[in-house]
Amino acid sequence: MMPKRARLDAVRGPISSNGPMQTRPLVALLDGRDCSIEMPILKDVATVAFCDAQSTSEIHEKVLNEAVGALMWHTIILTKEDLEKFKALRIIVRIGSGVDNIDVKAAGELGIAVCNVPGYGVEEVADTTLCLILNLYRRTYWLANMVREGKKFTGPEQVRDAAQGCARIRGDTLGIVGLGRIGSAVALRAKAFGFNVSFYDPYLPDGIEKSLGLNRVYTLQELLFHSDCVSLHCTLNEHNHHLINEYTIKQASEVENMRPGAFLVNTARGGLVDDEALAQALKQGRIRAAALDVHENEPYNVFQGALKDAPNLLCTPHAAFYSEAATTELREMAATEIRRAIIGNIPECLRNCVNKEYFMRSSSGTAGYSEAGINGGYYSGGLHTQQAHSTTPLEAPHSAGSTHAASGPPQQPSAVSAPPAQSAVAPPPGIQHAMVSKSPLSAPDPTNHHVSAKPEPSEVH
Repeated sequence: MMPKRARLDAVRGPISSNGPMQTRPLVALLDGRDCSIEMPILKDVATVAFCDAQSTSEIHEKVLNEAVGALMWHTIILTKEDLEKFKALRIIVRIGSGVDNIDVKAAGELGIAVCNVPGYGVEEVADTTLCLILNLYRRTYWLANMVREGKKFTGPEQVRDAAQGCARIRGDTLGIVGLGRIGSAVALRAKAFGFNVSFYDPYLPDGIEKSLGLNRVYTLQELLFHSDCVSLHCTLNEHNHHLINEYTIKQASEVENMRPGAFLVNTARGGLVDDEALAQALKQGRIRAAALDVHENEPYNVFQGALKDAPNLLCTPHAAFYSEAATTELREMAATEIRRAIIGNIPECLRNCVNKEYFMRSSSGTAGYSEAGINGGYYSGGLHTQQAHSTTPLEAPHSAGSTHAASGPPQQPSAVSAPPAQSAVAPPPGIQHAMVSKSPLSAPDPTNHHVSAKPEPSEVH
């Protein structure tokens, strides 16, 4: 297959009627084509283009040289080397909540703020999770396929054989790994179906289990051992990669291992599950059935990989987040974050900056920020920006059994003294008033560090 040709498609909006292009910042949608929702929000303050790329090698040189803002889904990866290709980039907004496809530390060190949209799609992912759980218990998916394939059920014996493995829900224990926004929504829904709900989340304060009427356990091993069905709702990083592996699901009597015959559901991140270990467990009956909306290698190919011959496996194409309402809301929130960057002061104006720690660290001792945004404040007259609210604590120590990839125990904010303001850095070529001026950073807002605002990757798929 011929490699996709690098391109810069369809700059949208009446560019000619708004003056020369270099007077307006360039914002690019890196891995998509449709900008119809973003344009009404950004058209008066930026030029918007789309790249439809799957890697930075497919991104047009003009975008690499001039784009000061980027919007991206989950289909493109930005490593440090990729980020260094952008000459004027100052903000990336992930259209979703998971940022494991961006090197956020490197971005911060390069002066690029990375933002996400953590609050969208909670209901959709929670509903999908319950749908998958119900399918595993009642085997609806497999029974419907039998009917579609023409199988006749002429008596109770045939129904019994076809529905082998169907189970009663009431009284079973659902174990939730990660009680964030989505995990909590799943827990509340599951209780209505008669589940006893337990959860493991080391970053929540004592007492949350009492307010929600849940059972709390304090080790992952205990959760896995006592659960009839396990649902994953945690982030992914190098410390909890393959959280579900051969050790945690092997059939044994030790408390460190998953109960034999349990169900497994993953709507968080594919890398949390070792596919080879899962395939073996399904073939051997150590896991009764599994439902995966996310996969370590996407797009998922049912004819390749370790799971291609695995029985009792239900896979969907990373679509748990989707509904028309959720997608519209998501894109509007992402575009609005870009708009804040254009008319406000970075990073204070950003609502969901996930690498503020690295961003602030890289800017300390350098030229101070001015009050200008991407456009030097040209569009900020009469418009108010909101104080930043970081919803993703960073840099937590993790073991292989930890449940949150980029979050950690809440830290008490320490005062940050503002360095003396210095002269602004000259803007890069091709972008007038680009986001290169820097101003002193104020002390963190204590409201930015409450425990409930922790990352929830399964919100963004």
